[in-house]
Amino acid sequence: MSKTEIPLWEVFIRPRNGLAHKHCGSVHAADEVMAIQAARDVYTRRGEGVSIWVVPSAAIVASDPEHKDENFEPALTKIYRHPTFYDIPDDVGHM
Repeated sequence: MSKTEIPLWEVFIRPRNGLAHKHCGSVHAADEVMAIQAARDVYTRRGEGVSIWVVPSAAIVASDPEHKDENFEPALTKIYRHPTFYDIPDDVGHM
């Protein structure tokens, strides 16, 4: 990385307690402190977040879309992973 390149950071915001962080965009920043400040300024201007994660884009590894069958197809044959496989007693209520 040359001195003129500023790293790209992926930003994840948790809108409120109990919910998962969701990817909302990217920012360029020299380090993690500046990345959090930039993410706060850009993505939470209206107070819509309670937590911010920033991750260097270079650290993210993704699966290849061409290999989707081998990565995700086997799960379709395992019906016990779906909640419809289980009988829920009536006295449990809404889950």
